[in-house]
Amino acid sequence: MAVRLPIMTAIACLRILLTAAETAGASVPPAQVEVAADLYLKHRWKAPRRYGVVAPLAFVLADTKAEQLDPTEMQALAIELETSLFPGRKSGQVCLMTFEGDENAVLQFASLSQGELAGLMAGRGYSGAPGHVQVITAEEIRAVPSAPAAAPEPAPAPAKTAAKPAAPIRPIAAVAPAKPAAPLTTGWSAIYHLPGETVVGALLGHKADLAAPRPTEDSDLLARDLTGLNDAQFGFPTVKNGDGALFLPLSFWNLTTPASQEAYKRRLSRFPLDLQPRLGASVYDTPREPSMGLLQQIRGFLQGSFAYIDLCISDPNFPVNTLPGDIASSISLELGEESDAERIKAIALFASRQSIYRGKGVRQAVLGVRSAKELDACRAAGLRFAAGPAVSALLDKPPALGATQELPLRAA
Repeated sequence: MAVRLPIMTAIACLRILLTAAETAGASVPPAQVEVAADLYLKHRWKAPRRYGVVAPLAFVLADTKAEQLDPTEMQALAIELETSLFPGRKSGQVCLMTFEGDENAVLQFASLSQGELAGLMAGRGYSGAPGHVQVITAEEIRAVPSAPAAAPEPAPAPAKTAAKPAAPIRPIAAVAPAKPAAPLTTGWSAIYHLPGETVVGALLGHKADLAAPRPTEDSDLLARDLTGLNDAQFGFPTVKNGDGALFLPLSFWNLTTPASQEAYKRRLSRFPLDLQPRLGASVYDTPREPSMGLLQQIRGFLQGSFAYIDLCISDPNFPVNTLPGDIASSISLELGEESDAERIKAIALFASRQSIYRGKGVRQAVLGVRSAKELDACRAAGLRFAAGPAVSALLDKPPALGATQELPLRAA
């Protein structure tokens, strides 16, 4: 890809490695894998970003608006390739590798053989030009050394005239420093029961949403949902016995595609089975008039892993009367970025339909409540459940259940 790139452009080489097990089976030709990856990038790696094929199963990616690439985007590609090309296979059929460096170094990485890539995947250091190498699969993203680790120098032998032998020296280079754990990008927001003034559960949230709107691309939403499912496992050991529900956000549209469902399924398979009676799926971006077929498909997929299904809506006049009562256990109005007056009006309109919701046996909740005035509006209108900054900040672990005298909650 002979293109002059701006100075601050992020440039990387993307390599696709077929694992030894798959290569032995030879069921999918490399050319077919390359075509699938090219089709994915054509729809996801949109202008002004650029990409091009520079060698078999090797792409160069360039982003003029970033200093480095987001590996979660490449993980979405790994998931897509694995689930579309190798349906029904165990995970690990496809491994992606990215190398970030200058243009010459990137092209050098593009020339590596599949055998050399397999060595890097196994942890062997890269002896080429300096750069940042990552191994990306549907299951993990991990950095690998960009050069072989230097062997520690041997300790000097003690002099023959010494009265006693020198104490053995433990080379500092032989002990790798512990790598600090990356901070979680998610937290837990308390779910508040207004009539009882008690905390009854928690909803996983993303800290990035506090500063910017939620992304809109399906691949971005899938990556963040998978991060949330991973992070949720850190909160599970802190959960005490009780009847509090733990809701995990999942994208409506990603729940309707087989590739994304497979990615969700892998994460959910790691969850403790005894926690299932307390887990809820918070299905965000639910359209105003969702297809009944899609809703039934989503319910069928989720009901094996979740005891509760909550549909998150943005229209307070959502036509709940057209839905069967068994599609969802609750429907939550997610307040948007309208003015304070419009938000209060939306709460009132949503609450005015309580008799229809009760007739369907579906609970109502309001999410994103950000002020005491909005919380009072929910309470005055007879709504029973609320969550948002007015109830709690994003906590490091699910909050303790029970009555509380002071909102918002600020400690885990």
